[in-house]
Amino acid sequence: MPNATFPKRSPTWPKSQLGADWANQLEGALLNLAINGRDAMPDGGTLTIATANLAAGTAAQSLPPDLAPGDYVRIAVSDTGTGMAPDVIARAFEPFFTTKPIGQGTGLGLASIYGFARQSKGEVAIESELGRGTTVALYLPRHMGADDAASDTASGDMAITGRGETILVIEDEPVVRALIVELLDDLGYCTLAADDAEPGLELLRSGAPIDLMITDIGLPGMDGRDLGRIAREMRPGLPILYMTGYADTATDADDIAEEGTALITKPFGGPLLADRVAAMLRRA
Repeated sequence: MPNATFPKRSPTWPKSQLGADWANQLEGALLNLAINGRDAMPDGGTLTIATANLAAGTAAQSLPPDLAPGDYVRIAVSDTGTGMAPDVIARAFEPFFTTKPIGQGTGLGLASIYGFARQSKGEVAIESELGRGTTVALYLPRHMGADDAASDTASGDMAITGRGETILVIEDEPVVRALIVELLDDLGYCTLAADDAEPGLELLRSGAPIDLMITDIGLPGMDGRDLGRIAREMRPGLPILYMTGYADTATDADDIAEEGTALITKPFGGPLLADRVAAMLRRA
């Protein structure tokens, strides 16, 4: 199968990434890969997540050729879907490259996965063949010492910051929407959720108290920025947090620079979302 790998890096695992934020980034990376695999199987298929320990020396032939020697953990997400052509594989890790139109999938691409692997001093590789599926494998340096992540969890857990404020979440991807709602509920907020602009507008028209709106920009129907303009006509001064996975969004939307609005780029960790929401509510 054709494959893509990237440059040699040190196998040292940064201690600062062993805490809750690193775990959130790993969760986001696997979620991204799982969603991509699902989307590649429109007629159904099998999605497999497999893990393996690769020991130094004995694992040399199992590692991508440019990866520095060492102990690694391999986490691979495989699908039996449509596969990727060689020219697509060659561009798969380019920032914000995607074969999906806006409004379909998350729009995150694989660049975020590559960035996560690099920041973790690891590697990512793709094997794919048209009509036979795709495997994307993360190679992460294996941490051989004490479980620092467990000791960091208590200090890394997000404190309850909400006081019952109501947040409207508009996101068309069900899994992403459910994760955001669950996080906000755990933080002490009340949540309303919609999968597109029109049901979101219905909630705005309902008169229900809404202290903050979080909306994806790449919605399948009405653009999230247009939704934001209408929402502010209906509820002047409503704080709006826009979500996006596309590079040009940050420079193509003057609305996002308005007072009381902000932009968060997917994929994001729970702590970042919690901080952004709390800050916007404080300023409201």
